[in-house]
Amino acid sequence: MSRVQLALRVADLEGSIDFYRSLFGVEPAKRRPGYANFAVTEPPLKLVLIEGQEGEPTVMDHLGVEVETTDEVSQATERLSALGLFTQVEGDTTCCYALQDKVWVHGPGAEPWEVYTVKADAPDATSIHPVGVSPEAAGSCECGQPVTPTGKADACCATSAS
Repeated sequence: MSRVQLALRVADLEGSIDFYRSLFGVEPAKRRPGYANFAVTEPPLKLVLIEGQEGEPTVMDHLGVEVETTDEVSQATERLSALGLFTQVEGDTTCCYALQDKVWVHGPGAEPWEVYTVKADAPDATSIHPVGVSPEAAGSCECGQPVTPTGKADACCATSAS
């Protein structure tokens, strides 16, 4: 089963956990320092809460589609690349207290999307990216950020594209 992921950066993690517990009628599937997620069955949703700065409003961190297998991530990578979108692939990465395979793309408004699969639980967050920033490629170019409204990368990112 695939489901949409919404990751929010929240100033009040405990208050947000209480609110979303009430809204969706489920307990968090995972809680760690500065992090919680809810696996909502109906509607199918993975809600991720990432602790942000005190006093700041809640903002969208990123969006995603959780799939069941690495093959599905690979298929998404091929499909998105064939459409001319810049893709940033991360294999065996530890993010959000989970070992994952994923691919990042950006929408026309620079909103980061990931298609990912969770391979195993992990003891550390390791790679919770700053708000609105997906992974950087080697060097000074932030290849996770689109440079055109179409989300296509410029020449500095070309060697990292899949």
